[in-house]
Amino acid sequence: MSLKLGDEFPNFNLKTTVGEFQLHQWLGDKWGILFSHPADYTPVCTTELSRAAKLAPEFAKRNTKLIGLSCDVVENHHGWIKDIQAFGGPNVECSGSICKLVLPAEFPFPIIDDSDRKLAKHLGMIDPDEFDTKGLPLTARAVFIIGPDKKLKASLLYPATTGRNFDELLRLLDSLQLATRLPIATPADWKVGDKVMVPPNVKDEDVKKYFPQGVQIKNDLPSGKGYIRMAQV
Repeated sequence: MSLKLGDEFPNFNLKTTVGEFQLHQWLGDKWGILFSHPADYTPVCTTELSRAAKLAPEFAKRNTKLIGLSCDVVENHHGWIKDIQAFGGPNVECSGSICKLVLPAEFPFPIIDDSDRKLAKHLGMIDPDEFDTKGLPLTARAVFIIGPDKKLKASLLYPATTGRNFDELLRLLDSLQLATRLPIATPADWKVGDKVMVPPNVKDEDVKKYFPQGVQIKNDLPSGKGYIRMAQV
């Protein structure tokens, strides 16, 4: 199956570390990020899940649920989670001016049991060049960002050999969510607080409506075309 941007994401029946459920019902009206891993007890995956767990509160602030996937059984997932939490170390919790280190009591998101590789195959997440100790193809490091309308908003596909940047996933999510509220695009290396771009297809009357503070037009390009319009939001 080849999912395209804007396609409805399949409503899989999932077996996870927090029980069985249908994906759409579990997501509710929230955004969702599904990210896959080749296997449990593997070094790069452990660093990725540890980082995702540390950033889980940031994703929650953005009305977003995380869910991992690994090609092992739930029982292995539970044991692996202990390693992930130990690798990540304690969290810093502050009350006023007093901060303390606290070991996490619960893992902040579920991990899907895809031991039969059914979802990995269905979503085209198999890495043809990397194999596990049994000689089976490893699952690639895929990321699917799903909107509240259950449609695919963005996808990334990394080889099994390369870990993902979860700060970049936050940046991507911020851009996607802002673009659902305003007719904008975000330039290279954009982050929250930076100026955004107003695409050429946004009419002048809409510019006044959405950007009452005005836009900056870059007219000093060799072409003389004023297609680069920037605004602060």
